[in-house]
Amino acid sequence: MHKKDDITQLLDQVAAGDDRAVDVLLPMLYEELRAIAEYHLKAERPDHTLQATALVHEAYLRMVNQDRVVWESRAHFLAIASQAIRRILVDAARARNALKRGGDRKRLLLDTGMLANENEHTDLVALDDALAKLHERYPDKARIVELRFFGGLTGAEVSTVLDIPSRTVDRHWQFARAWLFRELGDHPEDAA
Repeated sequence: MHKKDDITQLLDQVAAGDDRAVDVLLPMLYEELRAIAEYHLKAERPDHTLQATALVHEAYLRMVNQDRVVWESRAHFLAIASQAIRRILVDAARARNALKRGGDRKRLLLDTGMLANENEHTDLVALDDALAKLHERYPDKARIVELRFFGGLTGAEVSTVLDIPSRTVDRHWQFARAWLFRELGDHPEDAA
């Protein structure tokens, strides 16, 4: 049995409430989860207090303790993990910004699943607010942004997770990027 098959089987067992599967699954996916957490932390301020290990464990606990979740695949699980990590970071940013209104916000440049300039610090609160607006009007396009930008999935992986054609993913991704650039006050020609 391949590792992907093992992971899918373990995800099914976790969804069925098997606590032993929870303990086996984390070591199998730990490196991938840690890479996702580190990717998100690159966009944070240099003095950010959260560590990748803590993010992985918090996100993992949030995910496996959910009721009635069906993990469709390893890619689906990792996409949801990325969203959980994003939620933790956005919550921390909201709490920090509540203490000091305005904060040290920087511009966000969207690229194909990555920050165009990893030295820039993302204003996660502004992005989360813009993404919520996008989700209200275009939920299918917002889901693609979540999977590509926050989940780090490729267009082909998004196509598989959402069960839609790759061309549709590409079209929706282009639309969503332009919409978010406009909403955040960025201009597409600024992106690398």
